[in-house]
Amino acid sequence: MAVVRGSAFLRVFQPIDVFPDGERARWERYIVRREHDMPPAPVYRQRRAAGGRLGLLTSDEDRAQVRLVEGRWFVCPSTTRLRVLAGLLSLRETVPGEVAEALVPEAEARRAARELARIRRRDPRAVPTMLESAWHVPVRWFVLFEDAERRIVERPDGEFRAFYWTRLPEARRRARRAARVLDHGGLDGVAGVVRDIDDWLSCFPSGSAVELDYGDAAASAGWNDLDEDHSAGEIQAALDALEAGDLERAGDLYQTVAGRWAEAKIRESLN
Repeated sequence: MAVVRGSAFLRVFQPIDVFPDGERARWERYIVRREHDMPPAPVYRQRRAAGGRLGLLTSDEDRAQVRLVEGRWFVCPSTTRLRVLAGLLSLRETVPGEVAEALVPEAEARRAARELARIRRRDPRAVPTMLESAWHVPVRWFVLFEDAERRIVERPDGEFRAFYWTRLPEARRRARRAARVLDHGGLDGVAGVVRDIDDWLSCFPSGSAVELDYGDAAASAGWNDLDEDHSAGEIQAALDALEAGDLERAGDLYQTVAGRWAEAKIRESLN
């Protein structure tokens, strides 16, 4: 499953010292090679569904995103196989039946579900370490962050990278608060989606960190566009307004963020 050009990511980074010895040593070697500009080359294999209707290209060896924060290394393994399996099942649930059957036949979906169940029986902690969204940042991701946690940095290619970074306990506290406020505001369905994110975060050690990376979903945005984007702050303000009973202000703030990313989705997908 290839990464979609124009994707944004929500990642969980774990401190390198929480991994079992063998896995920690593997990531330490990975970091050393990366620091010397020699990242290990991925080895790919192709899997094809019956009838040749669906082909998947996946990496045999997981790679990782790594961050050095305050002198401590954090690692987000790509967990490629888990993401592929979960993505296949999610695709069948989110597209019309005929399209789903053409892309992911029922037999392949059953096989993916069995393989995913086997992986999780062996290791109940086996969950994807990142979520991916094509062309835009889902509004629900912003409930995990505050405006002060936003960063904009220049990339080697001269473009700019925008991201948020926070401690996992803070992200979970905000998710639980958002779900509570949404429930009280009569938005049960949205609250359930936010609880799903909190359930996912609960699978990781409390010393972990959470990153929302705009990735290439904001590839066409310049410095001024990114500097004026305060989506997380506006979503937190919308929750404050909803909690205070100011439904009009809450709705206006939400629509500001939703409209911003709807425009980005249309622009990037057209490009």
